[in-house]
Amino acid sequence: ATRLCHPEATLADKVLAVAREFGARLSRLAAHWIRVGYCQGNFNSDNCSLGGRTLDYGPFGFIEAYDPMFQMWIGGGEHFSFMNQPMAAMTNFKMFCTALVPLLGQDSNAIRALGEILEALPETMNREMNRMWAEKMGLAEFRLELFAELHALMAETPVDYTIFWRELSNLPRHVAALRPGFYETRGGYDQDSVAMEARWAVWLQKWHAALGQEGRDPAEVSAAMKRVNPKYIPREW
Repeated sequence: ATRLCHPEATLADKVLAVAREFGARLSRLAAHWIRVGYCQGNFNSDNCSLGGRTLDYGPFGFIEAYDPMFQMWIGGGEHFSFMNQPMAAMTNFKMFCTALVPLLGQDSNAIRALGEILEALPETMNREMNRMWAEKMGLAEFRLELFAELHALMAETPVDYTIFWRELSNLPRHVAALRPGFYETRGGYDQDSVAMEARWAVWLQKWHAALGQEGRDPAEVSAAMKRVNPKYIPREW
């Protein structure tokens, strides 16, 4: 904002400042969508505002049973699915940067700087996503292995995205406390269910060990998790 308002700022300076800010806001927006279980459904330009706000609530949906490929819009395809939203956003940003190039004229330095901004977006997006997942898990830092195991368990169980995260925010030590967030399988409680609960028990132990290593007050961790894991979301039905 300071660079945009500076009286000596050139058009190139302003264009580059807008690109940087849009990349940062777009990364935060995609992370917040996934944080609350929201899938935009498509990424037309009118659904991806420069201000980093959600527009055009068209074929969107809030996820219920966790499925990384969740998509409410029949024409959306996997490229606009729930967990692919960061990649779809990066594709939009690439097209945005392409549209800015004519404004830079023959300024090779500015064009190169714009390319660097574009190349930096995946790192920015990844940082925002990792920060968001760490907060949902109550951790001060993102732990890839722990998250990867959780991601698989959530999809295979499957869990209700909203209820599960809210129950996890109570810092349960036993699988039974998480069951309100589990969808019942057609086969009922069988050997597969027993094996799945055993896997959950192992993950809970690893998660609590990670929490313990950080040495934070459990009550504060739980309260922080509840601030990022909503209790309610709109249900499509």
